[in-house]
Amino acid sequence: MSAVAPTLRQDVRVIGLIAAAHGLSHFYQLVVAVLFPLIKQDLGVSYAALGAATAAYYTVSGICQTLAGFAVDRYGARRVLLIGLALCSLGVLLAGLAQSYAMLVVAFLVAGLGNSVFHPADFAILNARVDAKRLGYAFSFHGIGGTLGWALAPAFSYGLAALTSWHMALIVASALGVVMIGLIAINGDAIHGLPRERAVQPSAPTTLREDLRVLAATPVLMCFLYFLLLAAALIGLQNFGVAGMVALYHAPVALASSALTAFLVGGAAGILTGGYIAGRARRHDLVAAGGMLASALAVLLLASGALSHALIAPTLALAGFCSGMTNPSRDLLVRGATPPGASGKVYGFVYSGLDVGSMATPVIYGWMLDRAMAAGVFYGVFGVLLLSVATVLQLPARRRPASDAAAAR
Repeated sequence: MSAVAPTLRQDVRVIGLIAAAHGLSHFYQLVVAVLFPLIKQDLGVSYAALGAATAAYYTVSGICQTLAGFAVDRYGARRVLLIGLALCSLGVLLAGLAQSYAMLVVAFLVAGLGNSVFHPADFAILNARVDAKRLGYAFSFHGIGGTLGWALAPAFSYGLAALTSWHMALIVASALGVVMIGLIAINGDAIHGLPRERAVQPSAPTTLREDLRVLAATPVLMCFLYFLLLAAALIGLQNFGVAGMVALYHAPVALASSALTAFLVGGAAGILTGGYIAGRARRHDLVAAGGMLASALAVLLLASGALSHALIAPTLALAGFCSGMTNPSRDLLVRGATPPGASGKVYGFVYSGLDVGSMATPVIYGWMLDRAMAAGVFYGVFGVLLLSVATVLQLPARRRPASDAAAAR
């Protein structure tokens, strides 16, 4: 085996492990939210209150994600990833055991802390352990894993809750985290050690001022803003889209849940296609901007209330495909804005935009639904998707040489 050119089989192993862990993190993000209608009735709380609990989850995740990035650079991505998986599993278990709104909030806080580690840990491992020529595909499958995690959550949660209860559905879901921890531990050698693509010279410790200067660079800030807007859109569709479609179109819950699944499966197909495009495109900024614009227009059509029930799922599938197609190009744009040796902190910071964008918006969307303003949810999603196009066009379009030095201990 050549240390300079890792084999395809080795890269597939690394990508598979990280994609599976990422998928579970996304599964946990949505597995409770899908059950909001049942939780609302059982605990006697409003959608706005559930939105506030969701906001608390993303607040903790957002605050801690940049710190997790620093921990990845200092202590190693594998250790941080295992801690995150354990906390996510514990948080979902606590949610399943919740008999009050206060306990549900505590569960969301614990799970939010666990959620903070995945992006900085995952991307540090992928950049360090996967051959540079396959990174576009690695980012693609990483995104597919996350999207499939979202797609499986509605069917898993709603299906198991219908057979048992929402409590039991979440208790069973928490056990999946234990399985994933075991897989990471057994295959730890695949994601342990220094980058394989080149020998890494020890770097001098950086000061806090130098770290902040890296994070304050304009391309890094634009990436952060892009993710903030993307999250504001996704939280509306994924957490409140089912309730919104039920209210706006008088659609059965099963149809609305199926439409959300179509959005997520369409996103996975888009990410797979986007990996192929990213490996050949010269202007990743135009790929990302074009996909987000097309997705925004599909959501605008949904917001109009003019679709028949038969067209809701195909329209959302199109929106998901166009948005998902941008993901690999987007991740390569972030990589291009990342100085060597700073993968953990930069990825942690820019992806914390996802959490920041998810902090306030759940309350806004919940407030709209409580006041019979379902169309406003989808118009809001359209607006932030449109703004995301403007931010991505400010990012550098050229590729960066493959020379990351992320630690994946």
